[in-house]
Amino acid sequence: MAGPIHPCQRCGACCAAYRVAFHWSEAAPHTADGPEEALTVKVRPLEVAMRGTEGGASPRCVALSGEVGRAVACTIYARRPSPCRALQAAWEHGQPSPQCDRARARHGLPPLSPADFTTPAA
Repeated sequence: MAGPIHPCQRCGACCAAYRVAFHWSEAAPHTADGPEEALTVKVRPLEVAMRGTEGGASPRCVALSGEVGRAVACTIYARRPSPCRALQAAWEHGQPSPQCDRARARHGLPPLSPADFTTPAA
């Protein structure tokens, strides 16, 4: 029997709301555990961003699969860059996340609550 689905796997709003920019040295081939260089685009001399998030009114990371607000997955989860690792879902560790709340609101989703991490998904 599978466990409950993590709220982020039903959301994906952060991956379709923000620029995901980071130092170029986090991308492969400069590091073995970073995103492939082909998935990034240069935005400043020392900074790259995940393709799809570098600009525009409707960002969407190239590594996001699925439908925001329904069922999503990061296709490079194990190799995601530091901004993705740093952004925490609201209440996942008992603390609010205004950044998570703003991303969800941008997609018409309600903010997460502590119950989202204690109640099994329907």
